[in-house]
This record gives sequence, structure tokens and C-alpha cells, in this order.
Amino acid sequence: MFLGIDIGTGSSKAVLADDVGRVLDSATVTHDVDYPRPGWAEFDAEGGAWAEVVRLCRELLSRNDAGAVAGMCVSAMGPSLVVTDGNLAPLRPAILYGIDARAVVEIRELTEEFGAEAIFRDAGKVLSSQAVGPKIRWLRNREPEVFARARNWHSLNSFILAKLTGELVLDHHTASQCDPLYDLRANRWHPERYDAVAGHLPKPRLVWPAEVGGRIHRQAAEATGLPEGLPVCAGTVDAWAEAFSAGVRQPGDLMLMYGSTMFFVQVLGEFRAEPKLWTTAGVDPGSLTLAAGMSTSGSLTTWLQRLFGDVPFEQLVTEAAAVQPGSDGLLLLPYFAGERTPVFDPDARGLITGLSLRHTRGHLFRAAYEGIGFGIRQILEYLENAGEPIRRVAAVGGGTKARLWTEIVSNITGREQLVPEQTIGASYGDALLAAIGTGAVPAGTDWARTVATVKPDPATAPLYEKLYATYELLYPSNREHMHVLAALQEPAVE
Repeated sequence: MFLGIDIGTGSSKAVLADDVGRVLDSATVTHDVDYPRPGWAEFDAEGGAWAEVVRLCRELLSRNDAGAVAGMCVSAMGPSLVVTDGNLAPLRPAILYGIDARAVVEIRELTEEFGAEAIFRDAGKVLSSQAVGPKIRWLRNREPEVFARARNWHSLNSFILAKLTGELVLDHHTASQCDPLYDLRANRWHPERYDAVAGHLPKPRLVWPAEVGGRIHRQAAEATGLPEGLPVCAGTVDAWAEAFSAGVRQPGDLMLMYGSTMFFVQVLGEFRAEPKLWTTAGVDPGSLTLAAGMSTSGSLTTWLQRLFGDVPFEQLVTEAAAVQPGSDGLLLLPYFAGERTPVFDPDARGLITGLSLRHTRGHLFRAAYEGIGFGIRQILEYLENAGEPIRRVAAVGGGTKARLWTEIVSNITGREQLVPEQTIGASYGDALLAAIGTGAVPAGTDWARTVATVKPDPATAPLYEKLYATYELLYPSNREHMHVLAALQEPAVE
């Protein structure tokens, strides 16, 4: 058996799978992320992430033979920043990925220090809140006593690896989101920039996500119930582990992840970069990916459900399905929490236009699905304009269970979507990484099996083409007004 564990934004999940990808058992623990100040997002690495890994291992091994586990791998939300003392005790809560935007000043500082063009050339992306480097500099500037006590730094998945094995290892993909410390073209740490940002903190050893990073030591075996000496693969950021689980591994493959936010990962055939997208190392050795993300998707439909008095979700989907395509002239811009790709504007705001007295909650719910669909189309066009055609789209995530949503997206984008059999997500990809990394299966093994194909309805194309033209005008036409209104709301994340 192979154990995969993922520490996500809303829960941690574990799965046991055999060497042909059959799921033998699984377990889940839910949790919350902390938002201690506007623009901050944190998580307890010890009492949260590590404690949940121990709990999940104990639960699964209470029902399964620990001796049959041949390897494991852990992914996590990221890239995140965990700093520890010499005993691997975290010195503060983990600073999370792009949703934590505290290092605004440090982003500007490092961009000026190393040059925007040089960073973009070597990192494949513009320095942003997604990068770890500015957060290390923030710690050095704002919490110097913590930085001085720190002996190592980790992302969440590599922190768990260290707790299990004692090894200081980071996977190449996560490292490629630690701008400006990593040279993406050379797949190595950038020596001058690393020293200028991380100072006395040692460089983690770089490995690819499926490579064995270490073996479980005695203390970890006693805590988890796993066998001492069990090989542990490096793992990676959860979205990339999920893409791997869906078979997104060849140039032109794209993962479309339907979750609280919408996330895109496309495999590249060669190095390409576009300022409004993120170029990163991939999961397979030497591979590259292009990524993008929207700030709201499932979170928007959840908000509408609450707004309507917690009407059962299935009922809202039924009402939306009864509405004609185009929502009878209702159009929604889904920037309710600002937006990442393609505008990168934290002060952007949601917009519903075309409202009339004849519109119902079914119209609004369908308009939300369609608005997200238009945003997806816009990003897919950016991805293709970066230079490589998208040949295959794998749809993953909880949102794929709402067939109406995937149908609307296919109709708006004109693209076919493949839905895999297993929707467990990143933890399933972790189990496959463990099977590959331990040599139990060949490196090219793919467990993804398509169970549904969502095809576009050409009859809807003319209407959606007309609405899309209007959708593209909504943000530029209203940007200044949005910023005025955003200033009257809670302090915006920059």
C-alpha cells in the first residue's frame, strides 16, 4: 500500500492505494486557516499540520496493516513559510501562499534590489504575494528576533518531511515558487539572491517531488504508527499533486480545478513566460508548468447559498438549470474578493449587471456559474497566447460534481473536459508519487481513468460569444469606480 496525505486550506486528507491505483481506505480532518490581520493568512504547523498527519496515520493504521505500507508522500497548501529552531519546533505560525499578502513593501524592495527584468528572466514570473522570498525578507525586517533564532526554513510539505525523517529537503516545484531565491532555468538555488534574502538559513537540498527525501526515524514511527525506515517522497504543492493525480503530465495537458477558488496548471514543452501567469517547475523531473488562478469560484456560489437563506444546494442548481443560457440578459463579474489572473487587482470588486424585476435566484445562481465560466475562458486564452495550445483539459475538484457548472464552462469555452474517476485530489496524487518514488511502478505510470466527458453544445456558442464580448468590458469600464468603493470597505489586500 502507498500512503498519500495532503494538507489543504480547508482540510487534511489521507488515502491508502495499491499499486494499480485502487483506493483501499481514506480519512479526512477539517480545519480552519487563521486570518489574524487584514491581508494575513497563517496556519499552525505543529499543532495543526503535524498533529493532523499523526491523527490521520493513526486512524488509517487502526484499520489497515502498517507493515503493508511500502511508501508515503505528503503535499500541502503552498508555497508557505515555516521557520523552526534547531529542534524543528516552529517559531511562529506558518505564513501561507498567495492569500497572505503582508510582504507588499518587501516585494517592492526585492524587485528594486534585483531588478524586475532579471527576476522575470530567471523565475518566469513577476514577484508577487505568491512568492516565499519576500516573506522571508518580511520576517527578517519585521520579526528580527524570530529570524535570528531560526535555524531552518520549510514549506508545509517539507516541514512534515523533516518531522518524519529529520531531512532538510525541498522539492523543485515548491522551490520554483520561492522567488527570487531559485533559478528556474538552471533548477538550482540562486547563490547571491539566496544569501541576500535568507542570510544564515541553510539551503534545503533540492529533489523532485517523487524522489525519496528520507526515511521515517524512530520518534516519527512511534508517533504515527508507521514502520521505522519507511521511505518518504518529497511531495509538493497540493494543486500540482492534484494535477498529477488527474494525469496532467504531457505538454498541452491542463488541469482545471473547481474549488473555492479556480486554479489552472498547464504542462509546457519548453520554457515560456507571460507577466500575468506563473511559470514553475513541474512534478516530473525537468518538466515545466504554466499556472493561473481566480480568487473566487465555489466560494461565490456558497455566498449566494447563504444569501438565499441556506437553500439546499441541489435546489439552487435545479433552479439555475431551468433558466435559459445567458440568464435572460444577466451578467456577473466574479471579482468578489479582488482578482488574481488576469487583472491582479486586490481592489477589484464583484459586479452584477442587467438586473430586472423578472430575475429570480435561479437566474442569479446561473449567472454566477456563467460569470466564472467567462473568467475561465479569458484565462485559457491567456494560457494559449503564451505560446502553446491546450490539447486536453482535465476537470477536477468538488465543483465537478455539479454537472451544470462543467457544462456551462464547456459551452462558454468551446472546450471538452475530461472528469477522472477519482476525485479525492492531491492525496491520491501523493500515493502515486510514493509508488513511483519507491520504484514499485514505472515513472510514467498514470492512475487517472476518465469516467465522464463534458462536451460543448455548439447551439449556445453565438449567445455566449456576444455575452463574452460584454464581459470583457466590465472590468476596464468600472475599475475606477470599484476602487472608490473598495476604499470604503475593509482594508484591501495589496
